[in-house]
Amino acid sequence: MSVKKNLAVDRTALAHKVRYALGHPGRIPPYVRRAARDRWLALHHPDHVSYYRAVMASDTRRSPEAAVGSRAHDRWLALGRLQFDYLREHGLTPQSRMLDIGCGNLRAGWRFIEYLEPGHYYGIDISPDILIAAKQTLADRGLQDRLPHLTLTKNLTLDFLPEAHFDVVHAHSVFSHSPLEIIDECLAHVGRVLAPGGFFDFTFDRTTGAEHQVLREDFYYRTETLAGLAARHGLEARFMADWESRGHGQSKLRVTAG
Repeated sequence: MSVKKNLAVDRTALAHKVRYALGHPGRIPPYVRRAARDRWLALHHPDHVSYYRAVMASDTRRSPEAAVGSRAHDRWLALGRLQFDYLREHGLTPQSRMLDIGCGNLRAGWRFIEYLEPGHYYGIDISPDILIAAKQTLADRGLQDRLPHLTLTKNLTLDFLPEAHFDVVHAHSVFSHSPLEIIDECLAHVGRVLAPGGFFDFTFDRTTGAEHQVLREDFYYRTETLAGLAARHGLEARFMADWESRGHGQSKLRVTAG
C-alpha cells in the first residue's frame, strides 16, 4: 500500500505546527522532549556529524531498532525486507559488491549479508553505538562466516575505499537526516568507488515546496535540487517512480556515472 505524501507542506511553518498539535495532542510531550534534547546536543556538538552521532547515541541507548526509525520489531523486519526486495528486483545479485552507507543496526543489512557472497558487503556508519548494535545483529543471525565489513566513518568522502569497486551503493534514510553539504560531499566522491555499470540508490524526504529542516534531524529536498547536485559531479540521477508505491514515506533516486 502506498503512503500518501504531503509534498507541499512546510513543517517549520507556525500554522502547520498548530494544526498538527491540535490533531495529534498526544505527540506534543514527546516532541517537546525531543526538541529540548536536540537543542542541548546542538550546543555541545556544533558540526552536524558530531551532533547526529550524539543523537544516535541517545536513541540507541533506548532502542537500537527505534534509533533507525522502527519503533516495533515487526516494522524493523518489514522495512529491511522492503529494501532487500527492491534491490533484488533492480539488479542486486549474490556476486554484487555492495556498499551500505548508514548501515545502522543492519535492519536491511543482515539480509544483504546473508544473500551476498562472503566479504561482498561493506557497511559504514557515523555512529559507534549503532555499529555495536549491528555486530549484535550479525551474531544473533549467525552470519559471522559471511565476513561482512562494518566500519566507522566521520564523513562521506569514502577515501578509505577502493576505486571502481562497488556494483551497488545504497543509502536508506541517510540523506533525510543530512544537510545539503553532506549530500554534496557524498555525491562528489561516490563516482570514484562505483564499478563500471554500478549504481547508487538513496532515499530522501521529498518536497515540492520550500526546502526545510526540522530540529536538525529531518531534511526535506526537492528532487531537482539533488539531481542537480549529482549532475555537478558528472552523475546522472533518475527518479525511481516504482518505489513510490512500496509503502515507504521517502522517495528514491538512482545515480549512475554519466
